[in-house]
Amino acid sequence: MQRWWTRLSPHRQDWVAMLAPLAAVGLFMAAIVAALAYLQVEEIDREQEAVQRDVEYTQQQLRLRLLERQEQLSRLGREISNREIDGNGFHNRIATMLDQYPELQGAAWLDENRRIRGSAGSTASWIFQDRAFGVVTLRAEGEVALRHAREQRQSVYLQRVKSGDYAPLLQVFVPLSDHGKFSGVVLAEFSVDGLYRYGVPNEVSARYAVSLQDAKGAVLAGVALPPKRTVGQLLPWTRAPNSYAMPVSPVGSDLVVRAQAYRAALGVIGSGLFWLVSVLSLLTAWMLIANWRHSRKRLQAQQALLSETNFRRAMENSMLTGMRAMDLQGRITYVNEAFCMMTGWSESELVGRTAPFPYWPENDRDQLMTLLDQELTGKTKQGGIQVRVKRRDGGVFDARLYVSPLIDAVGAQTGWVASMTDITEPNRVREQLSASHLRFTTVLEALDASISVAPLGSDELVFANKLYRQWFGTQAGGHLQLVAEAGVPTTKTQHDSADDVDLFAGFPLGDLPDTDAESAELFIAALGKWLEVRTRYLGWVDGRLAQMVIATDITSRRMAEEQAATQAEKAQTASRMITMGEMASSVAHELNQPLTAINNYCNGMVSRIKDQQISQDELLGALEKTARQAQRAGQIIHRIRNFVKRSEPNRTLCDVDPMLVAALELAEIELRRFNVRLNRHIENDLPTLLVDRILIEQVLVNLLRNAAESIDTAQRAAPERAVELSVGPTLFEGKRGIEFSVQDSGNGIAPDVMPRLYEAFYSTKAEGMGIGLSLCRSIVESHRGRMMVENLYNEGHVTGCRFSFWIPLN
Repeated sequence: MQRWWTRLSPHRQDWVAMLAPLAAVGLFMAAIVAALAYLQVEEIDREQEAVQRDVEYTQQQLRLRLLERQEQLSRLGREISNREIDGNGFHNRIATMLDQYPELQGAAWLDENRRIRGSAGSTASWIFQDRAFGVVTLRAEGEVALRHAREQRQSVYLQRVKSGDYAPLLQVFVPLSDHGKFSGVVLAEFSVDGLYRYGVPNEVSARYAVSLQDAKGAVLAGVALPPKRTVGQLLPWTRAPNSYAMPVSPVGSDLVVRAQAYRAALGVIGSGLFWLVSVLSLLTAWMLIANWRHSRKRLQAQQALLSETNFRRAMENSMLTGMRAMDLQGRITYVNEAFCMMTGWSESELVGRTAPFPYWPENDRDQLMTLLDQELTGKTKQGGIQVRVKRRDGGVFDARLYVSPLIDAVGAQTGWVASMTDITEPNRVREQLSASHLRFTTVLEALDASISVAPLGSDELVFANKLYRQWFGTQAGGHLQLVAEAGVPTTKTQHDSADDVDLFAGFPLGDLPDTDAESAELFIAALGKWLEVRTRYLGWVDGRLAQMVIATDITSRRMAEEQAATQAEKAQTASRMITMGEMASSVAHELNQPLTAINNYCNGMVSRIKDQQISQDELLGALEKTARQAQRAGQIIHRIRNFVKRSEPNRTLCDVDPMLVAALELAEIELRRFNVRLNRHIENDLPTLLVDRILIEQVLVNLLRNAAESIDTAQRAAPERAVELSVGPTLFEGKRGIEFSVQDSGNGIAPDVMPRLYEAFYSTKAEGMGIGLSLCRSIVESHRGRMMVENLYNEGHVTGCRFSFWIPLN
């Protein structure tokens, strides 16, 4: 024991010296309480067993009394079923029972039709709702009991808590049977209070507060005491004594007999010995705790001083910052481990040294001596001073010193404390960042694009490269002008409230580089240039949300595009001219018919006029026919003129039917030339299209003419010389549009020709120019449409070709 005590630290010895007496006092008090509690529990158990025996005895008495009445009623029911007794006899028998048994209040005989055949006493007054014409209607709970008695063919008890002017009653339904068939019930009422008065033994009611209760604990008869606080309720390891309850058979849980003792045990808390032991134990514990606290405070002060010293030393040794203390004369009095590691000199080699110090570089000693004088006089800069420090191995590094006065416990200054941080790496990083920024700026300055950055909601221009400054100067006006004319959402709002925010306000800056850039092409009149403007949001270096605008000069590209458009227009016109040149013989033949008819009509009229063999009506008829032929020739010339004349592209809303009529009038000339018939499949009520009508007609004429030539080249028989034109609405790539389809019965397109079908100046015809299909596809794609071609097969043989193009709706 002594060896164990000596091995303990002073702190643990103090804890043991304090806790051992407290533990002894606590154990003594616990032993007294346990002994008293044990005696109390024994007494309660004995009382509880006595209460339980008496309650069981009382329940047996009540059960025998109810079973005896039930048996008498059952015997009476059998006599009724055997027709040994009528209504009057039933009344006399029940009247006799009422005189003999005070708890019986009354009885009634109900047949299977619920008619009262006989009754005596207070015949279930609360359970009947209606007695009209001798037929009774039971309440809900009575209906349930009656149904159970009929179904189970057993006596059923029903008990209801006191309600209104009626005292608590107990009903029993005894079923009647006539040759196995339900023939009614005998309904009897017992007074719960009568059962209590005549069924509970006097010796039990003298010792306990006995009561009859329902299933919910409501008192029906008898005496019920309020629960008392005993040791069983004060101590968690004991049970609540002196009361016991159990249901009364054969009624069940609807009727419960409960008994509670009048006198409870004194309990441990009421014992004077308990209070005496408790007071003495508490007084002893308080004196021990007070003595321990006094000693504890003294030890805590000592430990706090030791902990503070150890903590300060550990903190200083764990830091990478070097610490150096000097007295007022400039002598080193303290250095930490980090300072020694930085310089390479040990603490013993530095403490007590005066200037010049061994970690001063030889070339900087004059400067460092001046700085030391400023430090000792308190003139050091607030932001620290940057110096060079020499290591013991001869290496030199950059350091920053921060100086503060050293104050003792009485408030007097005893010296100066300096902290030293190695800033060699931060200086290197700063120089690299500066060089990187210079390279970045040089690259942006040399770009052929204008770049500007401005924070959202501000007119401040945070960055602009050389080209921007040449175009717009150094202000943010050019930046805002480009943003506004490009149609990009700006931060300006219609309200002057300070709460107005941009649509990207609150957007995570880290996600901004992933947002899509917006672009637009616009003409700046002040510069006379076309610019492609691209904008995007970004997080600036100061954390603000900014907008970057990149403007590229695309004037030369726009001019090239305009020239290309002009050339394309000329090519389209040339294509139409070439088409009409190829159709010249057919057009001449088509015009020859009306001109020949006009000549014949005129010669005939001249001859008949000379011979005076023509009447006025005949002359008018001939002139009208001549005019119609002339009008026909004029329409053909007008169509050809509209088709071949050069015009500016003009996209308007056009109906499909007039376009088809104009194109087919020209195409049918070639179809008749090649002896090819045209089959049309055109949907009704087609929507309008936003197109250049002449260009779409040119595509249709070219496709129909190519189809006729393909059939003629294939030398098909007359029944097979047909071109099918189909026009109708369709869906393409999820968009609604109109599809134009031209299908022939020629030899199709060879596999080696298919890849080069739309190639400019490539043709399979001996006299072809190779620009027709290329222009057709260009025209369709300029209308945001698509053109497609496919060969048609029948059992592996090519039977024709199908060209189709699709124009989207507005």
